[in-house]
Amino acid sequence: MTVFFIGAGPGDPELITVKGQRLVRRCPVILYAGSLVPAAVLEGNIAERIVNTAELDLDAIVALLEQAHLAGQDVARVHSGDPSLYGAIGEQIRRIRALGIPYEIVPGVTATAACAASLGCELTLPNISQTLILTRYATKTAMPEGERLADLARHGATMAIHLGVRHLARIVDELLPHYGADGPIAVVYRASWPDEERVTGTLADIVEKVSRTDIERTALILVGRVLTADGFADSSLYAKA
Repeated sequence: MTVFFIGAGPGDPELITVKGQRLVRRCPVILYAGSLVPAAVLEGNIAERIVNTAELDLDAIVALLEQAHLAGQDVARVHSGDPSLYGAIGEQIRRIRALGIPYEIVPGVTATAACAASLGCELTLPNISQTLILTRYATKTAMPEGERLADLARHGATMAIHLGVRHLARIVDELLPHYGADGPIAVVYRASWPDEERVTGTLADIVEKVSRTDIERTALILVGRVLTADGFADSSLYAKA
């Protein structure tokens, strides 16, 4: 028996990996984050038990995993995006390791990748930015020393900021000294879902633009010159030399 932590991708059910889909369709037990994983991802399954864990606490989730283990059943533990990024799988893994329950992580397409695809841009461009920083805005969970948004923004790299759209005005204030008022920024709500919404602008106008929408959560913030760059050098990958 194995617990498979599966990344379902950002929302579009076709963006789950082939391996992830195969496991979802064959595992007899499925636990999924119903608030973030679309039901279409579970289509074609033959599961004996399907549980939406959106309202369950950690103890209840681990109890279900242990029950399946004792019954000799594989579990598809389905998370949104890639489970290794803000997926809260670390605490689950720590608990099932203590119980001697084997597990495997199946990667998924990240929200950051889906946002870049939606915006039609590359996040790393020659002489513009060769670094991508994935981070979150500190609210309930404090950031470790040296990882505050202002500390990271000093690099001027492309940034993908999770869990922060409700604090957009404060985020902009921290980014402004490092990216400038004309710094390109995008807010993408539910990337790859049917109701996806994109708001693009600069640090000078993005707060006002987003305030005219109903976007309050489930959105990713991207900032960096790559979003609007045009005069960048060609890479050496396809150079004749």
